[in-house]
Formats: sequence, C-alpha cells, structure tokens
Amino acid sequence: MAKQAAVSRTAKAKAKENEKKQAQVEQVGLDIGKVPPQAIDMEEAVLGALLLEPAASLDIVGTIREEYFYKDSHKKIFTAIMNLVAEHNPVDIYTVAEELKNNDLLDQVGGPYYLSQLTMRVAAASHLEYHAKVLTQKYIQRELISTSYSILNTAFDDTVPADELLDSSQQRLFDLGEMNLRRDTRPVRTVLQEVVDELSSVQTRDDGLSGLPSGFTSLDRMTLGWQKADLVVIAARPSMGKTAFVLTMARNMAVNHNIPVAFFSLEMPDAQLVKRLLVSETGLSSQKIRGGKKLKSFEWEQLNQRITNLSEAPLYIDDTPSLSIFEFRAKSRRLVAGMGVKLIVIDYMQLMTGPPELRGMREQEVAAISRSLKAIAKELNIPIIALSQMNRAAETRGGTRKPQLSDLRESGAIEQDADIVIFLYRPEYYGYKEDDSGRSLEGIADVIIAKHRNGAVGEFSMRFRSSEIRFMDLDEGGPDFATDETVTYASRMNQMNDLNDTFGVL
Repeated sequence: MAKQAAVSRTAKAKAKENEKKQAQVEQVGLDIGKVPPQAIDMEEAVLGALLLEPAASLDIVGTIREEYFYKDSHKKIFTAIMNLVAEHNPVDIYTVAEELKNNDLLDQVGGPYYLSQLTMRVAAASHLEYHAKVLTQKYIQRELISTSYSILNTAFDDTVPADELLDSSQQRLFDLGEMNLRRDTRPVRTVLQEVVDELSSVQTRDDGLSGLPSGFTSLDRMTLGWQKADLVVIAARPSMGKTAFVLTMARNMAVNHNIPVAFFSLEMPDAQLVKRLLVSETGLSSQKIRGGKKLKSFEWEQLNQRITNLSEAPLYIDDTPSLSIFEFRAKSRRLVAGMGVKLIVIDYMQLMTGPPELRGMREQEVAAISRSLKAIAKELNIPIIALSQMNRAAETRGGTRKPQLSDLRESGAIEQDADIVIFLYRPEYYGYKEDDSGRSLEGIADVIIAKHRNGAVGEFSMRFRSSEIRFMDLDEGGPDFATDETVTYASRMNQMNDLNDTFGVL
C-alpha cells in the first residue's frame, strides 16, 4: 500500500508539472497570437488505432507518453489504455470505458460515445508509428516553448547568477536534444550491410586499419585505428606527458593524414599549445620558442619552413576554461557539421563541469561527464579522446608503480563508460635506469592498454623526447613490433587485476 501511495503521489506531481507547462505554452500563444503546436486529428487517429488494434500498442510503447497528447481528455484515454496493457488486460472500447469509469474519468473524456467516435478517425492502423512521430514533434515544440518561457522568467530574476542561469538553461535544452535523438530499431540486415561495406573498404586501405590512424604505428597495430563512437580515456600521473602524447597524435593526424581534429584545452591556453607544437615541429628549444632567447637568422628560416604544413593543417583548438558538458556538446556538433571534424581531444576531463545540480558532489559530477562524453561520441559517430587524472595510489604502491584501472581518479564510471583505457608510464621518472633485460629506460614511455572493449589489451614502448615535447615510435623508420609489445586478447571491463601480472614486464 505504501508503494502504491508513493507511485500515486509521483503521478500526481508529474501531472501537476505537465499542467503547469501546458499553461505556460498557452500563455505564450496568447501573448503572440498563435495556437500552440498540436495535432488533435493525429491524437484521435493514434487513440482510435489503439482501440481497434491493441497489438499496435507494442509499436509505440516507450515511444510516446501521456504528455505527448495536447488535449486533456486524450491524455486520460491514453493513460487508461497503457494501464490495461501494463496489466496484460484486453484493450477495446468497453474495457477502456470501464477503466476510465473506475477512476471517475469516463464522463470527463466524453463517455463511451466519444470512444466509439475515435475508432472512426482511423484511416489505417498501419500508420500508427508515423502518427506517433508527429505527436512527438509537436510535444518537443511545446517543450521548447515552455523551457524558453521558464528561462525568460528566470533571466529577469537578478538574484540568479548568470553562470547558474546558463548552466540550467543548457541542461534543459540538452535534455530535449537527447529526447529527439532516440534511434529507431533497425533490422539486422541493414546493420549487416553497413558492416560488410566497412570491411570491404578496409581491404582497400594500405595501412590495414578500420579506424582513424593515430600516427603511432605501435598504437594503431593494437587498436586498428580510433573507431567511430568510441570514448577513449588516456590517464597518467603528472609529468608523464599526457598532453604531449595527445598533442603529438593530433598533429600527426592533422598534418600527416589531413584528418580534421578538434583539441579542447581546458588546462592550457591555445598560444601555449601552439608553442609546444612549434618546439616539436622545428626542433628549436622551448626556451627560444617561448621568447626567452633571440632566434638567429637561420633559425627563423628553419621556423618558417617548418610551420607551413602546420598552419594549413585542419587542427582546431578551443581553450575555453571550465567548459560545461552542454557547451562542449554544442561546440562539437558545430565542429563536426561545419568543419568536418573526425576526432575530438579533451585535455582534461576533470576540468569540465557537469550538471548544476551535481556541483559539490564531485564523483557524481565526473560520472555524469563521463556518461555524457560517451553519449556525444555515439551521437556524432566520432571517437572522443579524453585525458584523465589518476589518484595517488600508484605513488604509494610498491614495485614498478605501473598504473591500474583502480587508479582512475574520482569515478569508477570512467572505466565503465570508456571503450578503451590507456595509461602512460615513464619508469625513468621514478628512478629506473634499466629494465630486467638491461635495456636503457632513458626516454622510454610504456603505453598500457588496460581496457579495450572490442580488441586487444597489452602494452608497448614508445620514445618520449622531452626536449621536443613529443612522442614517437621506438623505430620511426619501420613498424617492428615483435620485441616492443606484449598482447593479450581479452576484455578488461570492470577488472582490477594488477597490470604487471597480466601483461608481464618489458
């Protein structure tokens, strides 16, 4: 009984909120002299089809809800039908009338006569799905009006901080956008044909990759390129070279492969990023590029020769600080639509801001950011690479201090949402001079693929040139992988095993 009472209270609160929204829409309509978006004839056709062909309800369950109907009596009739469906009871004019009568609603909707009239409004029950889409469209239009009305009223309130107003407004519009992005179920033959076409295109590629090349041959060997809709998280402790790694990669993709890349830098201003690019591109010292020393004439010549390719590369930098997830989504959509961006990099995830209601609850906020990044990657159908911080557990752990999945900072949701989790580890930073085989570890960086939802996990070594602030393959002259990587084919989702035990030591 207590549970039923709670459900009833929730339903009443929801109905009251919907009534408030509809009143706002109608008020706006009166103010501007226009009728609110609605399709009463389509509402009648949907209800009539459900009364005539109850099995058709299965086609729209989860697609439309009570509030999608504009006319109040139609909302009540639809709710009665859905109640019968939920309880596995038959649906027809008589059972719906009885359900309404039991809730003292039959006379309010026009009685049995009106129910019978609804069945006369049906042109073809087979059109139900299309009619439901029209109702969805009208509902979204009304929600936009109601949201705009609410934002307008709040904007007049001087006690509400502007940043809070922007965040709450973006959240509401983001929620509406998510509603409109629900995809229809597709037959397997359609998806199968797309997969076959993709496999066919891979056969014609010289690199053998199915995704976007990173410019690092060892990494591409294990990932087969960055895949569409994937969320890739790259994590490391400070001073491991996270930014240098993704910046080198972005440069390789944009300059060497002409792939449009967007780089969101929340930590570093765009001019500082470009100076880092110039250091790696020209070979000039970072002190000279920063302006601490005057460039000689031949160095100016060297600089001018090397920056031509960089200046023409499709690389876009956004250094907006404290970027909200809603603003990121809007900007990303514009970059994909307007600039043809194929991959997005975020440096770094924990500097983004999530929904306003989660401020102060950092773990939940990071979880919401992570979940949203994965949703945006799917929506835009491009890979998103997000840098992430790690906690201090690796610093206090004995042995080689190689990172583990449990070291991801602030939220286990990051591991859940990510399709690939990569760690960067430089043993020389911790004072290790040689590995067990006697190989020098100077300038060596281990790239550890700790989770790969659809492929290989393992690790390989790369070279990090700190003087040039860039990463490169151990042998850029050719991809010799036999001695540089160990691979395990398995899913690592939600596992916390020590990476040393899983991958071995190089």
